[in-house]
Amino acid sequence: MSNGVVANGASVDQTHTASQRYLSTRGEDSGLSFEEVVLKGLATDGGLYIPEAIPSADNWESWKDLSFTDLAFNIISLFVSPSEIPAEDLKDIINRSYATFRAEEVTPLVNLQGDIHLLELFHGPTFAFKDVALQFLGNLFEYFLVRRNEGKTGRDRYHLTVVGATSGDTGSAAIYGLRGKKDVSVFMLHPKGRVSPVQEQQMTTVLDANVHNLAVTGNFDNCQDIVKALFADPEINSTHKLGAVNSINWARILAQTVYYFHAYFSLLRQQPSTFKLGDKVRFAVPSGNFGDILAGYFALRMGLPVDKLVIATNENDILDRFFKTGRYEKRPTYGPNAEGGLEQDGVKAHEDGVKETLSPAMDILVSSNFERLLWYLAYQFASSAGMDDEWNKKQAGQEVSSWLSDLKNKGGFGPVYKDVLEAARKSFESERVSDQETLDAIKALYKEVGYVLDPHTAVGVEAARRTQKRALAEEGAAKHIISLSTAHPAKFAGAVELALKEESGFNFEENVLPPEFIGLDKKEKRVSDVANDWKAVRDVVRQQVEEEFKALGY
Repeated sequence: MSNGVVANGASVDQTHTASQRYLSTRGEDSGLSFEEVVLKGLATDGGLYIPEAIPSADNWESWKDLSFTDLAFNIISLFVSPSEIPAEDLKDIINRSYATFRAEEVTPLVNLQGDIHLLELFHGPTFAFKDVALQFLGNLFEYFLVRRNEGKTGRDRYHLTVVGATSGDTGSAAIYGLRGKKDVSVFMLHPKGRVSPVQEQQMTTVLDANVHNLAVTGNFDNCQDIVKALFADPEINSTHKLGAVNSINWARILAQTVYYFHAYFSLLRQQPSTFKLGDKVRFAVPSGNFGDILAGYFALRMGLPVDKLVIATNENDILDRFFKTGRYEKRPTYGPNAEGGLEQDGVKAHEDGVKETLSPAMDILVSSNFERLLWYLAYQFASSAGMDDEWNKKQAGQEVSSWLSDLKNKGGFGPVYKDVLEAARKSFESERVSDQETLDAIKALYKEVGYVLDPHTAVGVEAARRTQKRALAEEGAAKHIISLSTAHPAKFAGAVELALKEESGFNFEENVLPPEFIGLDKKEKRVSDVANDWKAVRDVVRQQVEEEFKALGY
């Protein structure tokens, strides 16, 4: 399937609604099918894929009593044509994806205090929110490959080589989503000795033949640069079909949209006296690459009654600064000013120029998914000119390309037009939370209600508390707010123990550590050390795929 043609030979214009066709944020790719954008990951012009239109979920209220999997089917169906994935097949993919979760509700909602609630997203195989999307993406890859390979044997089969860089959680979630899948090899690059022990163990103790862990002598930025170089290399792309699993892949955003609706309906059931169908809710989201909160933006645009999406950043605050000033610019930090966080939690994984913090999964210089929101803001601004839709989309692509060019060449862009910033502020507000404030939030919540937060979730909860306090002061009332819990506290044991070590009765092994983590360090590992050189990595990828083929008798 390519060039906008689906399996039956028809074009996507004939078989797909506008929300089931995809274009690039930079304007050069359009009319693509869901399968094409999932397997490609990154657009050929360097942009990110988005649907040509965001569908309106006109009957969303009727979904209030659905299970997580049935709700996922209703939402995802709006973005995937049945000519690509028939309804029964899509239901099967979804059911298999969430059968791996420990909680029956998949993403349960718990009340923290008063009108502040916590959406627990860590009940998947690797105890991180990324499982919600990557279990689904792994099964999508498998589905598309089985179909492409029907009747094919040996080396004639379509074999996907997934290559990704990780500072911890993405790697293990991708590996658990792809382990044992036929016709797919997964290579995860991590900076050697710079991820937390639990994260490293979760990755390297998976011994399936199609899983390959590469420990790179460098930092996370080096790993990411190597991956980008591989995707840009015509030689490896001519021999190995490369696939992406990081948050630029549209399927990840789509899967995450589901839990915003699910959280809303859970709140409806839990708070019947103070929350009614149609009432607005706020969401506070720990934000690094902007993918998780972007899914909330899609939910809002589809019709979910969202009052505000609260972006919670740590001291790497490019997003907070944009919403405060309209300028989007890197502010690299070096030397003593950059030091912080805890090495045992993986802080040293991150790229040069990043401020090291206690919430290392959010330590970024630039939020890669923010480009998708920028396109919608540019499109909305262009629409005010009164031209046709084709012109509006073209203008949006050109504006985004210009902004991203300035970011690359000048280190930033803006301030953006006043109307663009005001449009962004209608849906979003932002908060910056320091390391000390993160520790204080973990301590306070444990003292008050006995709940243990991981440091990333603590950033979100602190932002939620602030926005509620402000709403009380300005409006005299605060709406219910749902803060997203992105990781189990045991994944970032260093920060949790630092915050709670002096608390009476606290014992990490008794209060926090899941049984699944016990003994991980004793298990057999498989990992290859590799130089910080993209050509060396390319050679290892070729060699290890070849070994897989030979073992399969190809």
